[in-house]
Amino acid sequence: MTQLRKSVFVAAAALALPGAALAQTVLQVNSSLPEGSFAHVFLQEYEARLEAATDGAVDVQIFMGNTLGSEEDVLQGLSLGTHHASLSASAIAQINTRAAIFDLPYLFEDRAAVQTFAASPAGEMLADGFDGTGMVLAAMWDNGFRQITNNVRPIVVPADLEGLKIRTPTSRQRVEMFNTLGANATPLSFGEVYSALDQGVIDGQENPAQIVDSARLYEVQEYMSLSNHVYLPTFLVFGEPYLAGVDPALAEAMLTVAAEVAPWTFAWGDTTDAEVVAALADRIAINEIDFAAFQAAAAPLYESPTFVDVIGADMIAATRAALGIE
Repeated sequence: MTQLRKSVFVAAAALALPGAALAQTVLQVNSSLPEGSFAHVFLQEYEARLEAATDGAVDVQIFMGNTLGSEEDVLQGLSLGTHHASLSASAIAQINTRAAIFDLPYLFEDRAAVQTFAASPAGEMLADGFDGTGMVLAAMWDNGFRQITNNVRPIVVPADLEGLKIRTPTSRQRVEMFNTLGANATPLSFGEVYSALDQGVIDGQENPAQIVDSARLYEVQEYMSLSNHVYLPTFLVFGEPYLAGVDPALAEAMLTVAAEVAPWTFAWGDTTDAEVVAALADRIAINEIDFAAFQAAAAPLYESPTFVDVIGADMIAATRAALGIE
């Protein structure tokens, strides 16, 4: 692991940067999400902290809504030196297949477990998966857990999913997961979900609570079960050509401050989730699940070729060891 990446998972000492002696360095960060989203909030926090830590030697410029190009083009540009940094989520697994570890269900019980993973040898293994890609992982920030909603009954144990038509994204892993748990997984584009629920074509769906709120799915769903079945972080990645071209002290600061922001994003996510769930409480019936029962039911997926062949058996074993999962 490079010295730069070693700083990703450790707390940094106070930075002593001669800001006045350095020409201002521009750092452009792209995100596919819109202004006002959680990703925008996180990047603004990062901007404020990094510019303060470098005494203004770094000028952070945030570009939301893929204004620098499609997410895929920006990620490719990181390795080519045409782009600086990107805050991305699902697309990262196409570049570093070890990041698909977050497709495994019931792996992370809460955000504390995600942070335990990030600080573990498994987290370092994930970071090492960027070797040869022309990218460096600066930090993993929050994104959120997915929850199950439906119109038939509260979901408490896996048996409650039996026979339910649950909409999933067109992901092989997500489809196999819900079928294994007893549901009838029904891939469907998100734009069709509201009307399909309203017309009874499907019984339920799975998305973060804030999507249930913002997409008004509570209007066509009776129950929301806080399943936390899949957690996906956002990954702040930098292009190696970009980092190699800036002052080493500033490059170190960019990575160090990114790691320092991570716990703040997880705390923000916990608070925001609680606020959203509280706001939904009078619009939809909410219940907790038996997490251990679901984790046990999902165990066969940890040996399924659909997951293992993509993630790697070594990555899965290291992650389970880090989280104390037998």
